[in-house]
Amino acid sequence: MLAAAMIWGSAFVAQRLSLDAIGPFLFTGLRFLLGAGVVSVLVFARRRSARRVAGVPLPPLFNTALVLSGGLLGLLLAVAISLQQIGLGQTKIANAGFISSLYVIIVPLIGVLLRHRTGPGTWIGAALAVIGLYLLSINEHFTVMSGDWYQLACALVISVQVMLVGHYAPRHDPLVLSIAQFVTCGVTCLAIGLACEPVQLASLVRAAPTILYGGALSVGVGYTIQVVAQRDAAPAHAAVIFSMEGVFAAIAGWAAFGETLTPRALVGCALMLAGLLACQLLPAGVLRTERQANPQPVEPA
Repeated sequence: MLAAAMIWGSAFVAQRLSLDAIGPFLFTGLRFLLGAGVVSVLVFARRRSARRVAGVPLPPLFNTALVLSGGLLGLLLAVAISLQQIGLGQTKIANAGFISSLYVIIVPLIGVLLRHRTGPGTWIGAALAVIGLYLLSINEHFTVMSGDWYQLACALVISVQVMLVGHYAPRHDPLVLSIAQFVTCGVTCLAIGLACEPVQLASLVRAAPTILYGGALSVGVGYTIQVVAQRDAAPAHAAVIFSMEGVFAAIAGWAAFGETLTPRALVGCALMLAGLLACQLLPAGVLRTERQANPQPVEPA
């Protein structure tokens, strides 16, 4: 999951560069369809190998439940990534990375509504993240960059998507589920892009490197890691690790565009990072203390 966060953070650079060539919906549609193609190659290669070993026909890859699950995830992904892509043209990469990572707070809040167990570290981390967000996004004149609102909306939608991935991933083949959601997201955004955005061959050629990076690596590898990893991870913990993309996005924005942050914004980033780490680390420490204070009897072998 940390590897996925690193990939996603660096992909903010590709997403920003693509805006100089093509519209946000075309870019999102093309890169997710490319990502679906990358994962499909892996799935069919694995299936071919399994057929040789088994020596008998394998069950179909897709069924109604998987298609419906992947379709819902793909629609949510299309909304979230489109909001993120539009907002990137109106804010800094560091802001986009950290604000869109706020699902680390929203996911546990949704979990509370669903009666999931939430440790004290989550609430401490959430409080730190909210203070950090204030310092990062709201300047001394109490104004907010317009792109930051898009990133906040992206965080709200992706929170629901993260929760649903945690629900559906254990019930289906994660790679096939990835293909279903990528195709849904790609077709939806591509259709909107073709209808609303100008399409020129020269622009597509200029955007090709960013589409390749964003599709093959960010989507094909990153989002597939998300689905696979969340089979064995609690949604709240997964959200914390994935939200580290904000740190990698800030580093990538500085390296690629020379973007710098004010001391106030840097303090905000540091508080958000502390909050993300608190969400992940503090509950484990509390549980360890409880176990040491109340050791459980060992069952005989």
